[in-house]
Amino acid sequence: MAASRLLGGLALGAALTMGALPSQAADEIVLGFAVADSGAMNAYDSDSKKMALLWMEEQNAKGGLLGRQLKEVSADTKSDRVEGAKAGQRVLREGAVVVFATCDYDYGAPAALQAQQAGVVSVFLCAGDPKAGVMGVGPLSFTSSNAAQVEGATLAEWGMEKKGYKTAYVLLDETLEYNKSACAGFDWRFPAVGGEIVGRDVFKGSDASIASQITRFRSVAAEKPVDVLVLCSSMPGAPGALRQIRAAGIDIPVFGSQSMDGLYWQDAVPGLKDFYVPIQASAYGDDPRPEVNELAERFEKRWGARPATQYAFPIWAFMELWAKAVEKAGTTDAQPVVDVMNSFTDEPTLLGPRTFTPMLHIQDRPLELIAEVGGGQGKVIDQWRIAEPVPQEVLYRLKTD
Repeated sequence: MAASRLLGGLALGAALTMGALPSQAADEIVLGFAVADSGAMNAYDSDSKKMALLWMEEQNAKGGLLGRQLKEVSADTKSDRVEGAKAGQRVLREGAVVVFATCDYDYGAPAALQAQQAGVVSVFLCAGDPKAGVMGVGPLSFTSSNAAQVEGATLAEWGMEKKGYKTAYVLLDETLEYNKSACAGFDWRFPAVGGEIVGRDVFKGSDASIASQITRFRSVAAEKPVDVLVLCSSMPGAPGALRQIRAAGIDIPVFGSQSMDGLYWQDAVPGLKDFYVPIQASAYGDDPRPEVNELAERFEKRWGARPATQYAFPIWAFMELWAKAVEKAGTTDAQPVVDVMNSFTDEPTLLGPRTFTPMLHIQDRPLELIAEVGGGQGKVIDQWRIAEPVPQEVLYRLKTD
């Protein structure tokens, strides 16, 4: 009985949300940003939102879409999940036909779920956990990013083949699903290419100290040499963990996830070196694709500073595809647009080919750049595409035994 009342309440809430949607003005298309304009997640959302707004401005300068101008509406989630749901509802009430959600599954899902219930397309600005899409939200939801598993798998292959790292120790920050997915990709691919994971441990990004984890690492390393430490973490906890690792005299190379791209956090780890992250595009002006560097210059001209990290760029590629689907469908209505997007196979974008299917709204084998980050700078040193797509059981971290 309680379950029936709950389901009925959800259905009623969805119906009320849909009923509250105003009819759009004939000359505008409303895009709604239910993202973090404040709080910890703003470090990821800010530049991505600005990039989407730049895309909208440039598209409007070319005549808009379907002959209509694009209009922004925004609601601040304050980096809070409860506020995220409210923000999603607010932009939907203002007529959004696309809802942009925070650059993380855990924090963005509340807004994206509101869009799904209302029959509206949602896109996570740059979430890397594959649940940010069909599996965790519904068939109208996408993320602009690659799967975090691709990051871990890329580092596994590149580390073995280019750096000769044969043994690894994995340290997982259990705070976010994204971190778990990044480690899952490494766990899958490193043994497959001949590597050995000699130890692993966990912590929370909010932990003030990881001294016990460092002690356990030393115990393992005393028994068998460790070539590389894999740190699957994100802001705000990642710099603190890395600082403690280096302060403890652990000077072996460290692999991070793309959440640790950028210069803004590096003062927390003075003299950092031998630290590598996979990225989708370079904010350092050295991307091997001239069009990416040119976009960064337009971004700087518009907003007064270059993008701080690679997280600014994936949403541009998504917007290219969404606009193409809208033009082909001849409407912004969700289902016809999604049907077109689900037909895209190796569709060209600024960041390379993108593929969607009815079951997968995230990239499972994109090109990654390898950046060396530290000492107050970052630079691209290589690029890599994993040898095969991430299998479903790894994408969704399914137990197969």
